[in-house]
Amino acid sequence: MVQPPARLAWEPITLHLRNPFGLAHGVTDTRRVFWIRLAGDAGWGEAAIPPYYGVAEADMVAAWQRAGARSEPFPDEPEQIAAWVGVDGPAPARAALDLALHDRLALRLGAPLWRVLGLPPPPPLPTSFTIAITAPSEMARLAAEAADYPILKIKLGSDDDVSRLAAVRAARPDARLRVDANSGWSAEEGVEKLAALERFDLEMVEQPTGRDDIAGMGYVQAHTDLPVVADESLRTLADLEALAAAGVRGINLKLMKVGGLAPALSILRRARELGMSVMLGCMIETSLGTTAAAHLMGLADWVDLDAPLLVSDDPFDGLQFGPGGEVTLPDRPGIGAARR
Repeated sequence: MVQPPARLAWEPITLHLRNPFGLAHGVTDTRRVFWIRLAGDAGWGEAAIPPYYGVAEADMVAAWQRAGARSEPFPDEPEQIAAWVGVDGPAPARAALDLALHDRLALRLGAPLWRVLGLPPPPPLPTSFTIAITAPSEMARLAAEAADYPILKIKLGSDDDVSRLAAVRAARPDARLRVDANSGWSAEEGVEKLAALERFDLEMVEQPTGRDDIAGMGYVQAHTDLPVVADESLRTLADLEALAAAGVRGINLKLMKVGGLAPALSILRRARELGMSVMLGCMIETSLGTTAAAHLMGLADWVDLDAPLLVSDDPFDGLQFGPGGEVTLPDRPGIGAARR
């Protein structure tokens, strides 16, 4: 008896970083992601999540096994995708399915994803370029080497934050600087740190406090004129409402955290209603996932989609980086990513 072809398949990919990637949570030089493919390459998706999020690969694989065993047809309208994916399983596993199903619909229509979703045309926007935590002199060297990128995101959250930022500012007096503590401070530390860091002319501070300390993030926001931007604290619409109620002014929207494009759009639109600013962000992932996120640029204020610039072996071709780090989409249907 001939077995029917699998409805979907998944393949792990190890990405190698160009430089060791240090955060408040530790240092790594590789990241593991998953490439999801619907049968016949009808649609592609990606799952990428840092180890410190505590998501087990076995749980993601189990979610894809359940999805592959289902008999319901794939959705034929974008509005049906969220219900088809459901809410079970880890967010990055759901994001991979969501992306593959969106890619499938747009490929069948021969149109870019943003058009199929009825979104504004994505304008070219400059991405920030990330400088990870290491010795101040090394961060200064990396910042100087990134002279083509006018916006730098500086990872902080350690005991030597002032020296690190001072070194970067000295190396790049021209740069627009954003800082990201990755949950590395308490609320009181955040206020104290920013009092010392704001003299370096910053644009924003990202995730100063722990993921669950939304009140603490609001406390930091109340003590600074800089926009406080929630990253790890934003996973659901309920999180967004709590952040807005605490007075937090911005969010970093990542497809892998929230479960894909469908929930991301719901969060983005509600953030706009609440008067919050929106940054499109990414994990360490390939040009497949980051290109999918770039279709939302027409609704975003800031872009932080530099992951393809940070890895040495991206297996996909997708979003392009022009002068000044401007992100543009390829002229292809669907998500627009292609295998190199």
